[in-house]
Amino acid sequence: MRQQRWFPPVALAVGLFAINVAARLIIRLGFDGDDSATSSATLIMFGVLGLTLAVWTFLACQRKRPSDWLLPDLVFGAVGGMLLTVLVGPFISGGQPFAGGAGDFFSQIWLYAGFAIVGTLLGYWLAVMLGRDYRSRSLKAFTATRAAKPRKAVRR
Repeated sequence: MRQQRWFPPVALAVGLFAINVAARLIIRLGFDGDDSATSSATLIMFGVLGLTLAVWTFLACQRKRPSDWLLPDLVFGAVGGMLLTVLVGPFISGGQPFAGGAGDFFSQIWLYAGFAIVGTLLGYWLAVMLGRDYRSRSLKAFTATRAAKPRKAVRR
């Protein structure tokens, strides 16, 4: 099943949604009614989402080209996780998606998108900086191959 093309984005979306579910349950059971604790826990949740995407990107960009992991896996997984978080997540904490109004709904989308983009960029930049991304490793292997073979002299 893990070899199926749909598995990585679905697994990422479910993992991101599980982080949201855990945060919502902690807020509901531990800090029900405390607005400052709810705001702090929500920001921590978005930070964990960004960190998760940074780690996922760091690991994915070492194995595959960006065209193989960025659009199909990361974008669909993150958008799926965001849709689950924004549309299904409020039911876990006893609310509804539009109960806080359109401003609250869209602020969640902007926060999610911002932390997801920053986390992805940090993971990719860290891999590039360490020379562990797919392109850097391919260039290193190419130079090692070229350096190992002596140049053949051309006779006239």
